[in-house]
Amino acid sequence: MSKLPKQKSWAEPYKIKMVEPIKMTTRPYREKAAKEAGYNTFLLKSEDVYIDLLTDSGTNAMSDYQWAGMMLGDEAYAGSKNFYYLWDNVKKYYGMPYFVPTHQGRAAEHMISKILVKPDSIIPGNMYFTTTREHIELAGGKFVDVIIDEAHDPQNTHPFKGNINVNKLEALIKKEGAKNFSYVFMAGPVNMAGGQPFSLKNLKEVSSLLKKYGIPLWLDATRATENAYFIKIREKGYEKKSIEQILVEICSYFDGLWVSAKKDLMVNIGGILATRNKKVYEEARNMVVVYEGLHTYGGLAGRDMEAMARGLEEMVHFDNIKARIGQVEYCGKQLEKYNIPIVYPFGGHAIFVDAKKFLPHLSQDLFPAQTLASEIYIDSGVRGMERGVVSAGRDHATGKHRYPKLELVRLTFPRRVYTQAHIDVTVESIAQVYDDRKKIKGLKMVYEPKHLRFFQARFKKL
Repeated sequence: MSKLPKQKSWAEPYKIKMVEPIKMTTRPYREKAAKEAGYNTFLLKSEDVYIDLLTDSGTNAMSDYQWAGMMLGDEAYAGSKNFYYLWDNVKKYYGMPYFVPTHQGRAAEHMISKILVKPDSIIPGNMYFTTTREHIELAGGKFVDVIIDEAHDPQNTHPFKGNINVNKLEALIKKEGAKNFSYVFMAGPVNMAGGQPFSLKNLKEVSSLLKKYGIPLWLDATRATENAYFIKIREKGYEKKSIEQILVEICSYFDGLWVSAKKDLMVNIGGILATRNKKVYEEARNMVVVYEGLHTYGGLAGRDMEAMARGLEEMVHFDNIKARIGQVEYCGKQLEKYNIPIVYPFGGHAIFVDAKKFLPHLSQDLFPAQTLASEIYIDSGVRGMERGVVSAGRDHATGKHRYPKLELVRLTFPRRVYTQAHIDVTVESIAQVYDDRKKIKGLKMVYEPKHLRFFQARFKKL
């Protein structure tokens, strides 16, 4: 009798009901497409992409339950029943009494910055996110990174690299004065650090500190269920708690939150601004009318809100999150077999390849992560994205490049979209590029937009 392995294989907790064909292309075709796109994977046509790991934002597969709900869209201009269903679920799963829908998370970030950020004020957070920092700075605020030092080291295996350094935060408050802080924000897991979570122990410490100084605490809850999953499997005392229970506890320490529903909620469009601060809510409810639409639809169709409401119910299912993060872990373990330098621990939504170690002969001025992302696409049609000096942008005061310690290529896995075979193809492609890495030269930026340049910048090969 053959012996079974100690750890049995696992399968996704769903079956495929519909398929979408994807186009196979040749290397010469992809070389031409990459050149026409200015070697920016954001500018590629989706039809020219084989396996799309650019983002998990709006690219997830909705369930039959969500699609069925789409047929129940109440498209009334005011007072849609789908809005009230969604509001009930926001109260249930995030624990926030007040809620305003937006067309996506970026719109919620914009409104929060307009409402809360005072000119020349300080807004610390556990590492920046591109759009969050941009909105803060456009509103006249100054972002300060107070994440723990371990987050800037790709090889460090700290289980909660998304934690805030409480001593660093308090020192900053004492130096600048509490009155000069608009709020402090936390994201979890931290995207730019490699999808790294914060612990509830750290969150409690941060919350206690800020209450002492009277500074609000806000949450980017875009992938909060993944953070809850990591707390469940890594933090003592939470092993037996459900994802829903942990998520509600996380949110209980915050004054409010914003969500890009295109991630956790597994929808194609939608955002959430929720708070327990009635004054902020009233301002947001008024502002959404100016920027998005009436406060009971916020730029969304009724059917979109129905899909979001049902997505909230599905996002806390442990098996769904375990399978989703299981795909990320599988990819990471396969890449390890080829000695590919990656960020540890594996992220919640993506594997991050360390472009500095992958292409050590390229300085950051030659955009190694941007270069690597384009080379992977040319090799196989797999689309990832840059998370390095291009994403970091320029310092608004000096006009010079920001040079982050992390220079990464993000391979982001949409929920319920790809199979293990797609991951194997991705891994083999990266391994091939790694074998040829010494031949790779960098890029020169030839077009740079004013804001969020990584979306639209163009490059040429050196």
